Amino acid sequence: MDFDVCIVGGGAAGLMASVFAAQSGVSVAVVESNTSVGRKILITGGGRCNITHDGSIDHFVRAFDFCGRFLKHSLYEFSPADAVEFFEGLGVKTKIEKDGLVFPKSDKAATVKNALLEKALSLGVKFIYGRTVESIVKDEDGFIVTAQADIIESKSVIIATGGKSWPVLGSTGDGYRFAKQLGHGIVEPIPALMGLVSGQQWFKKLQGVAVPEVKLSAKISGKKISAVGPMIFTDKGLGGPGVFEFTRFAAEQLAGMKGTIEVSIDLVAGQNEDEFRDALMSAGSENPRKKVLSFLSGFVPARLAGEMISQCDIDEDTPLGQLAKKKRTRLVAKVKQLKVSVSGTTGFRQATITRGGVDTKQIDPKTMESKICPGLFFAGEVMNVDGPCGGYNLQIAWSTGVLAGKCAAHKKSDRT
Repeated sequence: MDFDVCIVGGGAAGLMASVFAAQSGVSVAVVESNTSVGRKILITGGGRCNITHDGSIDHFVRAFDFCGRFLKHSLYEFSPADAVEFFEGLGVKTKIEKDGLVFPKSDKAATVKNALLEKALSLGVKFIYGRTVESIVKDEDGFIVTAQADIIESKSVIIATGGKSWPVLGSTGDGYRFAKQLGHGIVEPIPALMGLVSGQQWFKKLQGVAVPEVKLSAKISGKKISAVGPMIFTDKGLGGPGVFEFTRFAAEQLAGMKGTIEVSIDLVAGQNEDEFRDALMSAGSENPRKKVLSFLSGFVPARLAGEMISQCDIDEDTPLGQLAKKKRTRLVAKVKQLKVSVSGTTGFRQATITRGGVDTKQIDPKTMESKICPGLFFAGEVMNVDGPCGGYNLQIAWSTGVLAGKCAAHKKSDRT
């Protein structure tokens, strides 16, 4: 089979690259090891698909931290606003929710995936399903991609295989092997944006309980790390955007951790300790008959409030007016500085993203083309790029996919 552009991987970045390459008038093939494309898209945003974030390009560059400068050109090529306009043009109506999160109005990730796939098919993109790419070889005419029984010859290749997170969905790290064989350095992949695991038995009683805003803090390998955001208790420990952000900031430290670490959780991050103490004392003065459980349930979910009160050896029906000073102090400390022993993370198995990947120093940020192997392009998570929760990582996929798709197509034009 002969194509102008061959894309390895049919995830968010690969699908977007296929659309924009095909729109340039070249023949495009997408090789996908699964029997369908976009499987990881379907689980993003809790199955709702957080398409992007409502923010300026400068905001995104700052949020991307270490890789912001590298991604800047691709963001100008296809901005968050462009992403919204693009999907609206495909019939995917969008809405902006709290904190700038952009979702499809349908609240269904399948809406996004199906729109992308239908657009690619309408442009003549050929999808080759259920084929694992075994090798990518460069020759004088372009590339030879061997995918089991299929041999694909192409002028350009885009590697969009993703990282190593959620391997059950097909992200096995094959892209790193191809990149390395073609001369590229790989920054050690580690999981990020993932849950924390704890052996504390009382967590199981709170499985599914969500707290709107917490602050997690810890000192790991001499580095102070903190993050703020929503948290949820899971069967294994802790999850939710706030926990994911914490693991992003602590990805390197957590990857090398031995034994356990102590994480301090402020369950009422919207108030400092003095303010929370004052609120407790004022409530006791104004309404001394009000029960402790009733008061604390105004700040955190009732099940969590009950557990915190129990751990302070306080009867939840104790009136605030009868709460001894010593127990009041203990309760404030428990709520504002809950100590949790963490034994590990959910790892690649359930990590939202992979930190590490193909070294971006070897990739031209203006084209996503390799500086080492002409005609080879990269898109998405296979590179050493990542962002916070909230649509940022899908925006990386969209922006780099668009840029790689356009430039890979133009590469073919340059040769003819």
